[in-house]
Amino acid sequence: MSRPRRDPDLVRAYVRTGGRSRATRDLDLVTLVVASGDPAQGASADARRVMDVVRRGSLSIAEIAAYLDQPPSVIKIIASDLLDSGHLSSPTPAEALPDLALLEEVLNGLRALAV
Repeated sequence: MSRPRRDPDLVRAYVRTGGRSRATRDLDLVTLVVASGDPAQGASADARRVMDVVRRGSLSIAEIAAYLDQPPSVIKIIASDLLDSGHLSSPTPAEALPDLALLEEVLNGLRALAV
């Protein structure tokens, strides 16, 4: 008879997040984050692991979860905490949306080509 396997790396998600089930921010799987500082001295091991992975460059929440072999829901909570503390940042698009008048001109030009 075999004994149940005890995996030392198996930690429940609610333990990793301090019992929280929701992030403080609305992060998607495609939200990009970049490191903007070193982790605090009292940071959790998971927060330090996220920071180590993100130092390689701008990564999405899904990519971080894949690198760390963690559920995306856990990474969202940890990343939210790091965003709130200023250790991570989420880059904004470089350009704003185009002007409505420009879009209308493009649409009119496309309609003219179709005729």
